[in-house]
Amino acid sequence: MHTVGELLRQWRHRRRLSQLDLAIAADVSPRHVSLVETGKSNPSADMVVRLADQLDVPLRDRNRLLLAAGFAPRYPERPLDDGALTAARNAVERVLRAHEPYPALAFDRRWNIVTTNRALEPFLADVDPELLRPPVNLLRLGLDPRGLAALVVNLADVRAVFRSRVRRQLAAAPDLELTALYEELLAPGPEDGPPPESDVMIPMVVRFGGRELRLFSTITTFGTPMDITLDEVAIESYYPADAETAAYFETPPDEAGKAPSVS
Repeated sequence: MHTVGELLRQWRHRRRLSQLDLAIAADVSPRHVSLVETGKSNPSADMVVRLADQLDVPLRDRNRLLLAAGFAPRYPERPLDDGALTAARNAVERVLRAHEPYPALAFDRRWNIVTTNRALEPFLADVDPELLRPPVNLLRLGLDPRGLAALVVNLADVRAVFRSRVRRQLAAAPDLELTALYEELLAPGPEDGPPPESDVMIPMVVRFGGRELRLFSTITTFGTPMDITLDEVAIESYYPADAETAAYFETPPDEAGKAPSVS
């Protein structure tokens, strides 16, 4: 089991900071940082949190630091349907509903889908039921041929984007389960070419309903969470990348069949 000093040093190295950099950011002396890392000084709980804050340590890992220092965890982890998170859950649902008629979903740090809006439902109609058993994993759903991969025209580009995102996520906060998922679905193979290039962004091109829909996405997170669940929830909202795609989503369902297919 690692000491709190060893864990803090690992996080400092991960963030590529010197002891002086961390000391200045946390408004403490470099000597104190050195003494904490070597175990010659026992930090208070507030000091652990202060250093973790400057190192941008996720709340889950801050609890581990506190435990290693001999203190109780400070950050609870409640399910999103817990009464204490009602306001946050309502905010997530409001964002998802407001984004309709375009698809949007919320997922956790391991890419397990928490909830979606109605605009995503038509795309799931032909997905293998096995992939839709909770917890539904967005990476597996998007990259498995039994899932949405069969609809994605530029699957190699989408895989490269997912790969880059998960690599950055693991570099920021290592996770054994996410690493296993990366190795299962995203490890580069001989068929993978160089990362896609774009002057603006990489769209996801989906062939659906006789059309090719071009979508890009944005990510929304909670700004100042004090709960682990909220710290790890992200909302991904998809937007049309061209007028034809916008017209497809904005056409009422009873008129969709009358709309001309995108060539």
